Amino acid sequence: MKKILNASVSRRGVLAGSLAGAGMLAMPSILRAQDKSLKVGVYGGYFKDSFDKNIFPEFTKATGIAVESIAEPTGEAWLVQLEQAAKAGQAPADVSMMSQVAMLKGQSTELWAPLDTAKIKNASGLIDTFVNKYPDGRVAGIGAVAWYITLVTNTDVYKEAPTSWAALWDPANADKLGLLALVSNSFLLEVTAKTHFGGTQVLDTEEGILKVFDKLAEVKPNVRLWYRDEAQFEQALKSGEIPMGQYYHDVTGLAAADGHPVRSTFPKEGGIMDSGCWALSRASAKTEEAHVFIDYMCQPSIQATLSRKVGTAPTVKRELLDLTAEEFAAVSSDIAPIIPRYDLYQTKSDWLNQKWTELIVG
Repeated sequence: MKKILNASVSRRGVLAGSLAGAGMLAMPSILRAQDKSLKVGVYGGYFKDSFDKNIFPEFTKATGIAVESIAEPTGEAWLVQLEQAAKAGQAPADVSMMSQVAMLKGQSTELWAPLDTAKIKNASGLIDTFVNKYPDGRVAGIGAVAWYITLVTNTDVYKEAPTSWAALWDPANADKLGLLALVSNSFLLEVTAKTHFGGTQVLDTEEGILKVFDKLAEVKPNVRLWYRDEAQFEQALKSGEIPMGQYYHDVTGLAAADGHPVRSTFPKEGGIMDSGCWALSRASAKTEEAHVFIDYMCQPSIQATLSRKVGTAPTVKRELLDLTAEEFAAVSSDIAPIIPRYDLYQTKSDWLNQKWTELIVG
């Protein structure tokens, strides 16, 4: 359990900013398949180790395509490396798992080779939000894995689970909250929009965004900690020192399974769903192999394996999975999720960061 507990920190740490060590997969059984090969970039640490152990060898057995796994550095740093290499006609990885903001930034320079869904039959089972498209409709990426941020509470302090994100604003919760410290990883603008403005469409204009900021600012008296270090909040949640906040559903569930007095709740407005995409570098010569790989990863059985072994939420429809109700609940929910407005973090990044500092955490 403990091993997995640190896992999601490393996979999300790559997206949020920590640097993963380089690593490659080399197994005798895989080296025999050298005639066909593929370089695949995945988040480093436990996440990569898990793919190397549970996913890639089985893929090679099924397809004869050898995988060389590459530990990606931070989302933005890897994007820059892929961009620079593509200009020189090279691909440090053929297929990479990319954050949604990195997907949008890569689209702006045509970094991603369009994918042919006719060659990815299993893509038909994907939830619609996991097909990432260029503005003209070409497919830029296919959902690889997802995870949720939910409303978490200490069960010794809160005997009843909260039912709505509105609990963050309740004066009864003064000085009791732990919330993520960045506008771009907390997605609290989206939570505020869904809870108080009927949906994230209010964020379509700067005027609307400022209204949402004003409403979110009302949460400040309730916040004990704006956290960057996940472990710091996790410890305070377990001890009851900071008994409510937002945190990762899978990690909270594992802590509860280890006997800690914590719970994760999907509020009626939905949990926040974040995700990574498989994308093919335009410089890759391995288009055929890449399509075989992405098709393989879209299989319901593989998505279920990822849920069981890596703790990620499936990107395919619930009815296609053989996950038990308990297994599904450990990683996901049937409540419609809050989808982050990744477009804003690409187009208004500096302005949002400035307003966030001025109005929320400053």
